[in-house]
Amino acid sequence: MFKLPSDFREQGTKLLLPVLDVFVRSGISPNVITTVGFFVTMAAGLAFFYGNLQVGGALVLLGGFFDVVDGYVARQTERVTRFGSFYDSTLDRISEVMVFLGVFSLYNGNEPNIGEPWMVYVVALALAGSLLVSYTRARAEGMGIDCRVGLMQRAERVLLLGIATLFFGSWREGLVLTWVMLLMAVLTNLTLLYRIYWVYKHTQTPAAPAPAGPARRAARTPAKR
Repeated sequence: MFKLPSDFREQGTKLLLPVLDVFVRSGISPNVITTVGFFVTMAAGLAFFYGNLQVGGALVLLGGFFDVVDGYVARQTERVTRFGSFYDSTLDRISEVMVFLGVFSLYNGNEPNIGEPWMVYVVALALAGSLLVSYTRARAEGMGIDCRVGLMQRAERVLLLGIATLFFGSWREGLVLTWVMLLMAVLTNLTLLYRIYWVYKHTQTPAAPAPAGPARRAARTPAKR
């Protein structure tokens, strides 16, 4: 149910295999790739802050590319570690906040300004939804539940924001970016609600009764008097 985005990501990864294999053969550490991607995405947030939407869009997509590379390299070189997963996830959240703050600044009424000031609430809602979508997945996986479901996961957010700003920039006072933010604000929070439902459904299976061991059987056997 609603796992199509994951299928699209798998197809996209296959298209990038020739490039990804170059990183695998280079021997570079996955954590180094994660760090590079982090700084690229942070730079995207700064580009948005200064009103360079197309530069910001290009950097968002490039940062998303490094986000694919680090995981692929870690798996292919058998360097998947608990710290690496924690490090990658933490830097993703920090850089995502930076990007949204950059977009937020475009609507706060100061120069450069591309839209109505009330859009800051939409951007804030999109940011909150994005962080909570990631949080629910992390909590669910801590419970042993695969929660990669929903229509607005990280990859979709990166593609939407990156493509909208790279190709349309501030066209018609950022009309495309405004619609993307509205869509993201709605779909991230719907994805959040769906993940809550998903975890609820997967935690309602009754636990199997424990097998009766020798001590349990002995307790059930009437004592002979």
